[in-house]
Amino acid sequence: MTSAIMGQGTPVTEEEFFALGETSKRIELFDGSLFVTPAPTPQHQHTSSELAFALRTAARNAGLYVHEAVNVRLQPGRIPIPDVAVTEKINFKELVIDAEAVQLICEIVSPSNASADKVLKMHYYAAAGIPWYLLIEQESATLHLYELRGNHYVERSVTRPGEVLHLEEPLTADLVPEDLLPPD
Repeated sequence: MTSAIMGQGTPVTEEEFFALGETSKRIELFDGSLFVTPAPTPQHQHTSSELAFALRTAARNAGLYVHEAVNVRLQPGRIPIPDVAVTEKINFKELVIDAEAVQLICEIVSPSNASADKVLKMHYYAAAGIPWYLLIEQESATLHLYELRGNHYVERSVTRPGEVLHLEEPLTADLVPEDLLPPD
C-alpha cells in the first residue's frame, strides 16, 4: 500500500527529500508530498531484475544504460523511483537522473499501487516527455508498451503470455512475458 506523508504540515522540498539519504524504503517525491511504499515482493524484484537483464545487452548495443530503482527528476519537486529506466549517458555519481536522459521507463504493477503506476506515474512520465513507457502487470503477465504522442501516451502494443514483444525503439530487444516472471 502506498501512503502520502506530509512534512510538518508543509510541502517537502527537494533538498529535504535528498537529506533523507539512502533508505531501505522506497520514498518518492510528488509535488511536495512524500510517497512511501513498503519493500516490493520477491516476485516484483525478480521481474525487475529479469527485465533489466533482458534489456541490458540491447541497451549497450544502442549506446544506452539500464538502471533499476533510481531517482528520476521529472521536474523540480517530482522524483519517482521507477522499477527500470533506460537512459542515454548520464553522470553515474549523481543522486538523480533528469528525465531528459530517459528513453524508456518501466513500472511493474503491484496490486497495492496499481493506480499510481497506471494513472499518476503514467501522466507524470508523459508530462516529462519520456518517449516510451512499459507497464508490466504481474497478475496477468501482460506487457503494455506506450509511446508518447504529444503530451500523452498511446498504447502501442499489448503482449500476453505466449506472445513476444518486439521492441524496436529506443532499443532492439524481444521480451517474453513468462521469461520475466518467476516459475509457479
